[in-house]
Amino acid sequence: MRAVIFDLWDTLVEWPVEEGERLKRMLSEHLGVHGAEFERLWRESYRAQQTGPLARAYGALGLADRHVPAHVEARHEFGRRALRLRAGAADAIRELRRRRLRVGLISVCSEEVPAVWPETELAGLFDAETFSVDCGLMKPEPEIYLRTAEELGVEPEECLFVGDGANDELAGAARVGMTPVLFLPDGQRPFWRGLEDWAGLRVSTLAQVPELLSAAS
Repeated sequence: MRAVIFDLWDTLVEWPVEEGERLKRMLSEHLGVHGAEFERLWRESYRAQQTGPLARAYGALGLADRHVPAHVEARHEFGRRALRLRAGAADAIRELRRRRLRVGLISVCSEEVPAVWPETELAGLFDAETFSVDCGLMKPEPEIYLRTAEELGVEPEECLFVGDGANDELAGAARVGMTPVLFLPDGQRPFWRGLEDWAGLRVSTLAQVPELLSAAS
């Protein structure tokens, strides 16, 4: 193994559930759409939000032009507050670097993440950063993994991919030849469908990731 690629949300950084839901409620109120109908619209707009400008995605949802800037700014402020490394993440990355491993990141994310990234403690930690909103690709599409491996200067077969399993990311990593690692903090049960019987590598702390290298080699 020559590289480790991490997922962002709910791997390196905990997703702030309550704040995320608050932003959704605010959007629901301004749209005048609630309950199951709003959730349907939200799901249908997910890709647009993660691969293009938020203003365009919100406009396509039907949000009035006068409300769009406030919602976009609220999302950017959300990013500034939320992008804080999980306990142990920085130490794990430092240990990987000490072992001369390349370190990458792949995130399905909306525009606030790369926009505020330089202001956060995550800036400068990675040899390659791939954001879906910048490249127009999403996990588990093969190209998002392959372009990250190429930027790291390694073959997919030389990479561990560590994530919580959202967006079918672990299977996507395996399909291109990477070794997937399921991250379940503090031994939690898998949240995402299809991972209940996960038979591959798993860790309960990010500090365990460097120790997997010999096992995955």
